Amino acid sequence: MPSRTRKFRGSRTHGRGIKAGRGAGKQGGTGNAGLHKYKFKSMLIYAPDHFGRHGFKRPPEIVRRPRAKNVEELPALLPELEAAHAVVREGPVVVADLSRIGVERLLGRGHLEGRWRVYVAYATERAKGKVELLEQPPGAAAAP
Repeated sequence: MPSRTRKFRGSRTHGRGIKAGRGAGKQGGTGNAGLHKYKFKSMLIYAPDHFGRHGFKRPPEIVRRPRAKNVEELPALLPELEAAHAVVREGPVVVADLSRIGVERLLGRGHLEGRWRVYVAYATERAKGKVELLEQPPGAAAAP
């Protein structure tokens, strides 16, 4: 046992004052204690973004989620397409305008029987490989 420890046996504070001998005593507390009080200036200098919210989260009601369908769902959409007058049959080929029924994106899952030519705003690469995409909706006048 070092002589200094032996020297302070029976002393309440061992020569360190009242608080200095306790855990994190001279620092004014452990961790983030006092950042809104006596450590406020050091917080402004070394960690100015410590408090408060950062960034934002868009409200769910304004986040736009495009309606998407898979290639395998196209035959099931035929009645809806016919009701909207958005499908034309050119022999064995089915020509459909998916934007008329509110579909904005075509995804590539599944297999498709027959040939389809489709007008849609967005399509994945896999979907492009399974159907033929049109530049403009069927029945639209060609640009001069």
